[in-house]
Amino acid sequence: MNRRDALRKTGLLAGATMAAPSLLALLQSCQAEPRVDWQPEFLTEDEAVFVSSFVDTLLPRTDTPGALDVKADMFMDKIWAHTADEAGQAAVRADIAKFNTDCKEQHGKPFAELSEGDRMKVLTAAESTSPTFNGGVWGTAVGKQEPVGFYRSLKSMAIWAYSTSEKVGTEVLNYDPIPGDYIGCLPLEEVGNKWSL
Repeated sequence: MNRRDALRKTGLLAGATMAAPSLLALLQSCQAEPRVDWQPEFLTEDEAVFVSSFVDTLLPRTDTPGALDVKADMFMDKIWAHTADEAGQAAVRADIAKFNTDCKEQHGKPFAELSEGDRMKVLTAAESTSPTFNGGVWGTAVGKQEPVGFYRSLKSMAIWAYSTSEKVGTEVLNYDPIPGDYIGCLPLEEVGNKWSL
């Protein structure tokens, strides 16, 4: 090997050694960057990231599937795309923007970029300050229902999307599409999970 080749290879090795930590940091930052792996119909990319992080924080994967496992965020996007009128869609966009603005003011970042602990603080605060749904009898609300606000509406929609998914209905809840005997009086401890069907 001549001296010129040796110097060139030494220079490349030194450059690679100095660049490696920077490249590794760049790769890690790309992996940590929140993004969605589906094409929203109604939501913008940033709004979809917010909804995905919201439902994942609200209903994370444990020993049962999480909200992202059953695509609750995609379901919610489709509901807004196909059932909300222009005024309703504009209200959703404005509410998401306000929620993120409040997060930036209180925690310095939009909701999707917060740590898990800070996300839980945001949801806990919203839970304690948001109006609630009236109690109901046989599926009908008692009294006049006042508006419950964005947080409670979004939470309700996320739970609805999650609990009505096929995966939860067949794998988490009890499921028996061809029921057997009718047992009118069964001890509660024998029932187990709620039934989806």
